[in-house]
Amino acid sequence: MVKLKTMIAIVDYGMGNIRSVEKGFAKAGADVKITSDPKVIADAEGIVLPGVGAFKDCMKNLDNLNLLDSIVKEIQKGKPYLGICLGLQILFTESEEFGICKGLDVFSGKVLKFKFEGTQQSAVNSQQLLKIPHMGWNTVKLAKRPPIFDGIPDNSYFYFVHSYYVSPENNDIVAGTTDYGLEFTSMIWKDNIFATQFHPEKSQELGLKILKGFKEFVIKQ
Repeated sequence: MVKLKTMIAIVDYGMGNIRSVEKGFAKAGADVKITSDPKVIADAEGIVLPGVGAFKDCMKNLDNLNLLDSIVKEIQKGKPYLGICLGLQILFTESEEFGICKGLDVFSGKVLKFKFEGTQQSAVNSQQLLKIPHMGWNTVKLAKRPPIFDGIPDNSYFYFVHSYYVSPENNDIVAGTTDYGLEFTSMIWKDNIFATQFHPEKSQELGLKILKGFKEFVIKQ
């Protein structure tokens, strides 16, 4: 009997809400496997890289598991990739978190910290200071509609937890933006690559639609 490939590999590098993502995809009807094995990732039909925490720790853990090159190679082959939170940020050239740290450099750009001072705070609400991390529900304004966003209204609410945001050099990859003292990139899409700053697995029914959308995209490839 020929063993069927794993539909989606969820990359486990010791950080983040892996089980929540697994449960979300299970509800979406996807065959998933949590793994830190480069061979399993290579054999999978799609890759999901979730995570919360420090950028530098993320890159270090992926490097220690010999996953950095394998993830980039699979992306470059055209394999569907979904990055969540840190899984979005590490796609870029570098982060300023705890000093400059190099990312995967799939896209040119930097990961910057929210800095709210004076006029930025006043512009939002003179009576309320914006807190870091940006935590809770906020809207995503679509710049373009990725296939995994099919059926999801513009300006829908999703759940965020982050202190840093991505600043791409090429705006063509920006699929959605969110306002939190400034308008930042909260979703990107280019070809086989999808990534969100928000957490679909924590965003109830609309988040589940995104996971279903990614599953359907993987099936069609």
